[in-house]
Amino acid sequence: MQSRQLAVDGAFEFRPKVFTDERGLFVSPFQETAARQALGHPLFPVAQTNHSRSRRGSIRGAHYTLTPPGIAKYVYCARGRALDIVIDVRTGSPTYGRSEAVLLDQEDFRAVYFPVGVAHAFVALEGDTVMSYMLSGEYVPENELALSVFDPALGLPLPKHLDPVMSERDRAAPTLEAAEKAGTLPEYRRCLEIERALCGGPAR
Repeated sequence: MQSRQLAVDGAFEFRPKVFTDERGLFVSPFQETAARQALGHPLFPVAQTNHSRSRRGSIRGAHYTLTPPGIAKYVYCARGRALDIVIDVRTGSPTYGRSEAVLLDQEDFRAVYFPVGVAHAFVALEGDTVMSYMLSGEYVPENELALSVFDPALGLPLPKHLDPVMSERDRAAPTLEAAEKAGTLPEYRRCLEIERALCGGPAR
C-alpha cells in the first residue's frame, strides 16, 4: 500500500494494491501496518462505521465535529466515484484554511485519513456512489457542524458541470470566517492532544 501526505497537516491518502482475475477483484482498503508507518501511530479504535449511498451530483458537507470530543475518520469509496475533500479548519494549524481533493473510486480504492478536527466534504460524480467510513467516535447530532462548500475563501474544486443535490442544512451552512467568529472551530493543539490520546502516538 502506498501513502501520500496531503496539503492538510496530518491528512493522508492511501492507495492499496488491487488484485484482479477472471472472478473479479480483491482489495484491502485499510491496512494497519501501512497506516502506522504513514501516520506515526496506529489507527484509532473504531467506534462506528458509516455507509452512504448518493445520487450523482450530491454534495455532503463540509462537516466537522466540535472538539472536544473530536472525531478522526478513514474513508474510501466502495462503489462509483467521488471527489473527496479535506479542509483544515483547526485554528492555529500551520495549514489552516487549506484543502485538498482526492478522487476516490471503485478502480483504485484510494482511502483518506482525516485527523481530528478537520472538515470533510465529498461530491458524488456517479449515481449510486457508496462511501464507507471508519470513525473514532459515535455520531452525536449536537456535536456535528457544517461549513459552506461554496465559501469563496475556501476555493474548493467543485465540479461545475453537476447540479448540486444538498441537504438544507448544508446549503445554509456558514462560511469559515463566520464559524471562526462564532467560536465553533476546533483548536489545533487540542486536536493533536485528542488524536494522540485516541491513537497512542507521539506529539507532533
